[in-house]
Amino acid sequence: MTSNNGVQAKSLGSGRLLVAVYGVFALAASGRAVFELITKFSLAPASYALSALSALVYILVAFTLANRRPIARRIAQIALWFELAGVLTVGTAGFFVTELGNFHTVWWMYGAAYACLPLVLPVFGLVYLNRQRKRG
Repeated sequence: MTSNNGVQAKSLGSGRLLVAVYGVFALAASGRAVFELITKFSLAPASYALSALSALVYILVAFTLANRRPIARRIAQIALWFELAGVLTVGTAGFFVTELGNFHTVWWMYGAAYACLPLVLPVFGLVYLNRQRKRG
């Protein structure tokens, strides 16, 4: 096996790991969002709608990262930037908007309830896509 094949195999491994992590987040966030929307929506509609939005983003990223077509990669890149902006916006808003502070979302406090993975995952995803693009 040449060193180029080793690099490609390593890259495929990190891509599969990203897809797996996003798949787990998609399932977890979807379950959480469905539960919150059914049982507690009237308590904090904005917070629980944000949880549902994050679930949709995780699903989109998981599917588009798993697809190697250029259009899927472009959609993944846009979704990852959207996710990062959402985490930063909701995470920062949690300090100032009391309605978000009382009802946690997946992105609340930069994903603190999830070991801040929602903050670092889009960065890893963007780095992965950038490296894939450079390898051509």
